Amino acid sequence: MTNKIITKELTGSQVFLECLKNEGVDTIFGYPGGVILGIYEAFYHEKKIKHYLVRHEQAAIHAAEGYARVTGKCGVAIVTSGPGATNTITGIANAYLDGHPLVVFTGQVSASLIGNDAFQEADIVGITRSCTKHNYLVKDIKDLARVIKEAFYIANTGKKGPVVIDLAKNVLDAKIEFEYPKEVDLEGYNPTYKGNPKQISKALQLLCNAKRPAIISGGGVLSSEASEELTELAKLLNVPVATTLMGIGTYPMDDQMALGMLGMHGNYWANYAISNCDVLFSIGTRFNDRITGPSKEFAKNAQIIHIDIDPCSISKNVTANIPIVGDAKIVLQAMLEEFKTKNYEINKENKREWFEQIEEWKKQRVIPEIQSEKLHVHTVLEQIYEYTKEYEPIVATEVGQHQMWTAQAFNFTKPRKLLTSGGLGTMGFGFPAAMGACLADKNRLVLNIAGDGSIQMNIQELATCVEYNLPVKVMIMNNGYLGMVRQWQEKLFDRHYSETKISGPDFVKVAEAYGAKGIRVEKKEEIIPALKEAIEYQGPVFLDFIVEPFEMVYPWVLAGTPIDKVILSRKE
Repeated sequence: MTNKIITKELTGSQVFLECLKNEGVDTIFGYPGGVILGIYEAFYHEKKIKHYLVRHEQAAIHAAEGYARVTGKCGVAIVTSGPGATNTITGIANAYLDGHPLVVFTGQVSASLIGNDAFQEADIVGITRSCTKHNYLVKDIKDLARVIKEAFYIANTGKKGPVVIDLAKNVLDAKIEFEYPKEVDLEGYNPTYKGNPKQISKALQLLCNAKRPAIISGGGVLSSEASEELTELAKLLNVPVATTLMGIGTYPMDDQMALGMLGMHGNYWANYAISNCDVLFSIGTRFNDRITGPSKEFAKNAQIIHIDIDPCSISKNVTANIPIVGDAKIVLQAMLEEFKTKNYEINKENKREWFEQIEEWKKQRVIPEIQSEKLHVHTVLEQIYEYTKEYEPIVATEVGQHQMWTAQAFNFTKPRKLLTSGGLGTMGFGFPAAMGACLADKNRLVLNIAGDGSIQMNIQELATCVEYNLPVKVMIMNNGYLGMVRQWQEKLFDRHYSETKISGPDFVKVAEAYGAKGIRVEKKEEIIPALKEAIEYQGPVFLDFIVEPFEMVYPWVLAGTPIDKVILSRKE
């Protein structure tokens, strides 16, 4: 009995497309070039897979990641050799650090020329070794179908991440009788999905006996689709839940036990709850320095339970007292089943003082600062949120002050609604990611919250949006500065704003030049009419909000200080 799907003889380029169809791929982002022209010839005749031509290879990767984040499936991109391949590195590294599945195909010179410094030759396997889950160089057409099958499997199992396949030109030109494997057998690659039952029992007992418990929900909860299990368990155990930036939406932010985001720009009360808890239950987070501060000072009086599918992440930054290696959804399901069948007892009275203390911490609020009569970003974002919440939009962000303000202003109640760059902090991520989101959920309102600096990183993708009528509504918080860097300069470098004042184009005219709509907003009373006009418009829109340049993001924890050392105003 064969373990393969066998069809007629095909070229490598045709094999490539047949493999994608077998993996259920219907959307791919790319940019053609010399060595992959055979693939684009195959695309010319292809009806089941839609190719979207971006204007820069970095944008192809971000768009594929945006698609992956919304659908939960692998994002797919293809680029040519040399600079086409090297232009993908930032996008690949971004997906790697945030743990999202991509399969990225790069062109390569013919196998006989590799190592000869041929035209547009680059060692993309070597270059991406540190920022991919795995990578391949395919030099023989006999390996092509197997490698593609393995790549999709690796990208979307265990701790998810990007896989690169470098395709030598001779592979695409050669012919073979197409055989597609039904299964993957990778010796040594066996992700652990089920948690150790004894560790699960210990964790439940510790949580039931805790007087000051807290949960941190990270990106791993999103990846494993474990939000429902997390919410049910938190309510059964009566434990408040904080989220990382990547975990936003995994626990409803409007729930009474939601602490919201913690960390450098997290909620005051979230940081204090985590710093003062006696049992900390962390699910699917790497304990990044942006949420821990100095690791030795982080939750130093707590017993720590840590679930993660990646064994390397456990006790890497913060030592776990009860480590549980496994998939978040499967482990949480096991915890729920055990809790319900073994009659664990919870003394809610034990936690009464804890919840009272959290309510007291919630009274500590950011002190409003009015710098001028110009629009303030908080005002703008609050009105955007209130006006658009009925649509339950997908919100992408760039990186900077506006990113943190968005995380604070929008009450995300469902997962996969916030697309933002966490681990790498990539300016230019949000706009192409929003394009991918438009294609992943074609009936959903998609917003991109941007700064005037970050939107210029991939502004050329407005042409892509216009060509394919991707109705991204881009909200530019235009303050004339690289705001987050300027904020640090104000606090730590005596207001020496070295190279952070940035000029920009007339964004309304730029939008119109590309064939999109542009709207400028300078007064509070203009916000709602502008939003109404933008949403009713059937294509992409740039809304240029002229805002106060010296606004600061609070709460704020300075790098290198414990997360309970929270600054709430300029006076501190």
